[in-house]
Amino acid sequence: MRVRMDRVRERLGKGAAVKVGDSVSWNTSQGPTHGKIVERRTKDFQLEGQQFKASGDEPKFIVASDKTGARAAHAADALAGR
Repeated sequence: MRVRMDRVRERLGKGAAVKVGDSVSWNTSQGPTHGKIVERRTKDFQLEGQQFKASGDEPKFIVASDKTGARAAHAADALAGR
């Protein structure tokens, strides 16, 4: 049975504690994607040509796709634990 990502986040709570090494899932235009958190950023940075704002209060997490290895940046509330 597939669980909708918004329901998982609702169950975990917005911004549920996530950390480097956690297996997570997130939504993409192609559908849900699974991977691991590989880095936590607390300062503004650029990734894949995109600029991201981050701080100690609102960090961004770099995730790597299990399927492709592609990396992306997301806020904690966009990630759901698996």
